[in-house]
Amino acid sequence: MTEQSVTWLTPEAFERLSAELAHLKGEGRRMVSAKIAQAREEGDLSENGGYHAAREEQGHQEARIRQLTQMLENAQVGEAVVDADEVVPGVAVTIYYDDDPDDTDTFLLGSRELMGVDDSVDLEVFSPQSPLGAAIMGRKVGESASYIAPTGKPIQVTVVEVKPFTS
Repeated sequence: MTEQSVTWLTPEAFERLSAELAHLKGEGRRMVSAKIAQAREEGDLSENGGYHAAREEQGHQEARIRQLTQMLENAQVGEAVVDADEVVPGVAVTIYYDDDPDDTDTFLLGSRELMGVDDSVDLEVFSPQSPLGAAIMGRKVGESASYIAPTGKPIQVTVVEVKPFTS
């Protein structure tokens, strides 16, 4: 497993996602199959909106099953960070841009879904695999890093603060 493919999960997130996967593979598939079978019985499939909707639902469900399976196969399960002195998944990080030290950003390094962060938390989230996340991973307060922005421009940042994330 490469560092890029690892998905960091809390034990709670791992259990929640495992339960969702089990439901989708079992009851979820049975429910969608029943909808498709019921819609087939209505006749002409070419103009059967219920059939097409059920097939679309099945496609979304199978995509979610593949996503969860990949996530859980590549999961690194660990406790949430309680004492952070370096940038790791699960911390809130504040950085400043070296070309404008007054321009700071604070964000969560991780994933809203995987860390159980609901939408009411007003905090931007960066993946550890993103260019910024990968550049600052393992850095300590006061250390600098650079990454290439999507525009191709190199950006230099300095870590200002690292603290455990609490929702």
